[in-house]
Amino acid sequence: MADRHNRDIDRPPAKLPEPLGVTCVDSHAHLELIDQGKPATDWRIGEVLAIAKSVGIDRVVQVGYSAEQSKWSVECAEFWNETVLATVALHPNEAPVVSDLEADLKIIDELAGRERVRAIGETGLDFFRTPPELRDLQKYSFRRHIEIAKRHKKALVIHDRDSHREVLDVLKEEGAPELTVFHCYSGDAEMARECIENGYYLSFAGTVTFKNAPELRESVKLVPANLILVETDSPFLAPMPNRGALNTPAQIPNTLRALARERGEGSDELAGIISANSERVFGAFR
Repeated sequence: MADRHNRDIDRPPAKLPEPLGVTCVDSHAHLELIDQGKPATDWRIGEVLAIAKSVGIDRVVQVGYSAEQSKWSVECAEFWNETVLATVALHPNEAPVVSDLEADLKIIDELAGRERVRAIGETGLDFFRTPPELRDLQKYSFRRHIEIAKRHKKALVIHDRDSHREVLDVLKEEGAPELTVFHCYSGDAEMARECIENGYYLSFAGTVTFKNAPELRESVKLVPANLILVETDSPFLAPMPNRGALNTPAQIPNTLRALARERGEGSDELAGIISANSERVFGAFR
C-alpha cells in the first residue's frame, strides 16, 4: 500500500481501458480507500466491482493494513462473497505506532481463522518512512505475522519498501509460508532471481508501466509463468496512461497488457495464467 494520504485519492477515476477477452484477478486492492468512509456493504463498493467486471476483472483481493480495517476487509469479503476475498494484517508502518501491538496482533490472529480470509498481509518492512529506532518493532511484527500465516495455513502478502535484503533475511530466518507473495514488487532483476529461486510469487502493479522503471521491467521478463500476479494497489499507482488518477480494479487490463508486451505473450493468455496463479495462492472465490 502506498501512502494513505497520497494525492491520487482525491483525483477523478482513471479512464476505463479496453476490456480483456477473458477474466482475471486484482490480487491487491484497498476498496475502502477508493470511496473513503463507506461501509463494506455499501452499494458504491458494488459499483466499483461491477465496473471492474465490465472490463474483465471479476475477482478482487481486499487487503488489510490495520486491526479495524482488517475487520472491514473481512466484512467486505463475506458480503461480496462471489467476488472478493480478504487478507488481514498490520501494515509495517502501523506496527510501531499502534497503542497496543499485542492486542492488535491478537485481533489479526482471530480474523485469520475466517473462511474468506485467505492470506496474512500486507505485512513486511518499510524503511522509507520508519526511523531506525522503530525498525525492530517492525521486524517483530513481521515475524509474528509469518507465524500466524503458517499456523493458519494461509498465504503471506509482503509489503517491502527500501528493505529488500532485510525482508529476504527475515523470511529465511523464520521460514517462509509455502505461498508467499511480494506485493507491488519493486526489486531489481537480482532480487527477482532470489525470489524465484525460493518460489515466491511476484505481483506487479501500475509502476511497471512508468518510464522510470526499466529495472522493474527486466524483472518481469524473468518471472516464470507460475509465479506471476497482477494488482492495482487501488486507489494508488494508476498505470499509464492514467498515472496520477484514482486507481480502481478496472485498471488491471492496462497493467496486464504492459506485462504481456514485456514478456512477449498475448494479454489474454497471460490473464488466464495469472487467474490460475491467483486461485492457487488465495483459493476459489466462489
